[in-house]
Amino acid sequence: MRTMNIFLNIATAMLLMSCGGTEDIPTGGGSDKPDTPVVPVTPTVEEVTSDISLLLSTDKCAYMPGEEVKFSVKGAVPSDARVRYRQGFDIVADAALSDRSWTWKTPTKDFTGYMAEIYQNVGEKKVKVLGTIAVDVSSDWTMFPRYGFVATFSSDKTDAVVESEMEWLNRCHINGVQFQDWHLSHHWPCPIDKDGNLMAEFKDIANRTNCTSVIKRYIDVQHSLGMKSIFYNLAFGVLKDAYDDGVKEEWNLYKQPNRNERDKHGLPDSWKSDIYLVNPANAEWQQYIGDRNEEVYQNFDFDGYQIDQLGYRGTLYDYDGNQVVLPQGYTSFINAMKERHPDKRLIMNAVSSYGTKEIASTGKVDFCYNEVWDSEKRYVDLYNIIRENDRNSDNSFKTVFAAYMDYNRDRCDFNIPGILLTDAVMMSLGGQHLELGDHMLCREYFPYTGVRMSGDLKTAIEHYYDFQVAFQNLLRGGGKEVSMKVSSSQAVINQWPPVAHSVSSFAREYGNMNVVHLINFTNSNAESWRDADGKEQTPIVRSKLPITIESAKKVKRVWCASPDEHAGSVQELVFTQDGSSVAFTLPTLKYWTMIVLEY
Repeated sequence: MRTMNIFLNIATAMLLMSCGGTEDIPTGGGSDKPDTPVVPVTPTVEEVTSDISLLLSTDKCAYMPGEEVKFSVKGAVPSDARVRYRQGFDIVADAALSDRSWTWKTPTKDFTGYMAEIYQNVGEKKVKVLGTIAVDVSSDWTMFPRYGFVATFSSDKTDAVVESEMEWLNRCHINGVQFQDWHLSHHWPCPIDKDGNLMAEFKDIANRTNCTSVIKRYIDVQHSLGMKSIFYNLAFGVLKDAYDDGVKEEWNLYKQPNRNERDKHGLPDSWKSDIYLVNPANAEWQQYIGDRNEEVYQNFDFDGYQIDQLGYRGTLYDYDGNQVVLPQGYTSFINAMKERHPDKRLIMNAVSSYGTKEIASTGKVDFCYNEVWDSEKRYVDLYNIIRENDRNSDNSFKTVFAAYMDYNRDRCDFNIPGILLTDAVMMSLGGQHLELGDHMLCREYFPYTGVRMSGDLKTAIEHYYDFQVAFQNLLRGGGKEVSMKVSSSQAVINQWPPVAHSVSSFAREYGNMNVVHLINFTNSNAESWRDADGKEQTPIVRSKLPITIESAKKVKRVWCASPDEHAGSVQELVFTQDGSSVAFTLPTLKYWTMIVLEY
């Protein structure tokens, strides 16, 4: 371990202090001031170039305040390389880099994102960025959830394979992992026989062979990386043999009040069974599945339960012919599961927003989880869902989208423009995309692997997730939505919502700064985030784009950052302010650039 020395320009520091100093970026929680001093910024704007040739990694997905981060780097590190750590624009530490591995003790401020940059000084106020990686300092994942998944548990998943997959998720700072189709059956999830013995191997719903040791290995590796491990199951699903396992007919859901037809979710004939539905509000069912979950927790070190549903089912009835309102049943079910295991985490799916108000208003889920389909396929729908979740949870819960890309495609690579435009919109609005796992997600059947991730997309995704973490306080830290007029003599810029073949802007206010996002739809019809057929095209890249933003406040500094340029590194911009107009030149706009005006 080497001690990071911070050299401060005392005269400049005193000058800044006399002018009010710098203000902290909001965190959404924790103490108000970092324990590490911020390096004063000189008036001269630093010129940034990049040659991203170094691959950085950290030992965990997130850190407790004051915890040490262990970094490592691959690639040829120049002898004059340095490493610095930024919170937004401000540099909190800077030191020479003399080894391929080193540590950094994080500041004690909770719920804060940082960007670590390896760079060279290549001239007077000129730096070349060689590699970046983000650091999340958060004591609880619910403030900034980044959800991933695993869906295959066969003997092919050796320890080396499991570790490699989780290394990739850790590189993208995934802090929670959903285990899909991991269980024996929906009404008997834990793979134990009738004598209570844990099975070494068993068949899942699709008659795939799952290995208990692989499930346990995933959990162990995830916990070593600071991730939460969450098991999946329906709130109300049983298989055809459920009566043999203690499920009662009186718990069933029916399509008519006379019990003529049970409600079910049909599955292929080659699978174990269709899934029959029971009433999630039935107290006996809640006791039964609570007992089954107890078996899960006794045999596997899961951190919580991902509760699933199936969306709107039409009018349903219980065994006695009473109409059942499923969203009310979801409230009852969540409350019962939390009461049964109060120390375990809960997440519940809102399929096409069905039951979203009832789920969020319990206050007992870790975040809002929305599986979005064609009824919510517009980019503006993503915005509306996040705002509705904010209202339903009194701004307590963040939003994670289960959103399946390239849905109509098979035996091909994901279409990069579609993925990055969708991620740019979700992240800039404050959401997160459930997409990364033991492969990249493209269907509601999580084990499906027919669409692949190219090397170029993998690199881009690393930069996007670094960006989301490094600037999480400006992306997911609350703030107030504001209307700001943004214009350019060389591009059509409209305020949100998106308009075809133009640049869309969206702005928030955080204390003494405004954050303006530009999303580039110049080569897009800006209609659907789904890109089901992989037709979305790369935007028309704008370089040296003149920008004017209307702002009546006196601007102190303008800076920008983009996951598409310099691996997310900050660039300060020269600006002029004439009355209420702030003008500057934006270096590049490819998919998404974030502009920050500090006052």
